[in-house]
Amino acid sequence: MKISNETKIGALTAIAVTFLILGFNFLKGKTLFKTGTFLYAKFADTRKLSPSNPVYINGYQIGSVYEIRAGNSNLSNILVTVKLNALYNIPDNSVAEIETSLVGSPNILITPGNSIRFLQSEDTIKTRNTPGLLGDVSQRLAPVADQLQATLASLDTVLRNFNSVLDPATKGNLQGVIANLHKATTSIIISANAMQRMLNEEHGSLAKALNNVDSFTANLAANNQKLSNTMSNIEKTTDNLSKADIDGAVNSLKSSVDKLDSIMNKINSSEGSLGAFVNDKELYNNINNTVRSLNILMDDLRVHPKRYINVSVFGKKDKGNYLTEPLKDSTSSNKQ
Repeated sequence: MKISNETKIGALTAIAVTFLILGFNFLKGKTLFKTGTFLYAKFADTRKLSPSNPVYINGYQIGSVYEIRAGNSNLSNILVTVKLNALYNIPDNSVAEIETSLVGSPNILITPGNSIRFLQSEDTIKTRNTPGLLGDVSQRLAPVADQLQATLASLDTVLRNFNSVLDPATKGNLQGVIANLHKATTSIIISANAMQRMLNEEHGSLAKALNNVDSFTANLAANNQKLSNTMSNIEKTTDNLSKADIDGAVNSLKSSVDKLDSIMNKINSSEGSLGAFVNDKELYNNINNTVRSLNILMDDLRVHPKRYINVSVFGKKDKGNYLTEPLKDSTSSNKQ
């Protein structure tokens, strides 16, 4: 029997389509016959979960989503069939949840329990609905958004009150304050420039003062030996003063002062010759007359020497014309 080319092409096309469908289902995790280990999970929201999405336990992929279908006509829950790569010992109190990400597709994450009994094929695993990454972020941002809204409302109230306070007179006062602030900043800039000139390393007053201090310290360093000698001499002097009998010297001086006071008391009390001379006016007059008579005698001896000394053989003594008072010229000549 001869088969036409059209029949051969049709058969090959049917076989290719069949293999294409089988390969596509295989890539999606489906096989022609439902064989293997399956688990079921019911979720209220699958968050765009689709067949062939991976299933993880502790970060290890144990299977994939095999099928998703409605659990009831109200779509209150959705039944997800999970095909495991092998029969794993999954505790029967483990919990499955849908994990979403910002860039990848969602997947199922199973958190193992602590039960000693394990899930068998065709069992239903417990599920838990989580808000996901975006939901968690939105839940955390919700209180912040409420607070921000309240803050904005308060800020709006403050701005309204501020606008009501800013009448024309107040605005003028604010302009004056800003002008004064500008003047103050200008003064600060001028002061800063003056400070900069003062701190100039070459011509500033501070630099000159530092140069003087440096010169002074240099002089101190140059005369260090002299200062050391001076301090040593001062130390020796103070040491000698500390060793000197100052109390004895003071006591001796006090005794001398007491004796001098006693002598002065005796002089004032007319005791002794000196006291009588000082306090007796008659004695003073007698001594004064004696000195005057002696002065007259000396003047007379100078004027009439022959009266007292005669060296002539045939002469005679000069008598008469005796002086009765001292000569004035002799007194003045003696003073000169």
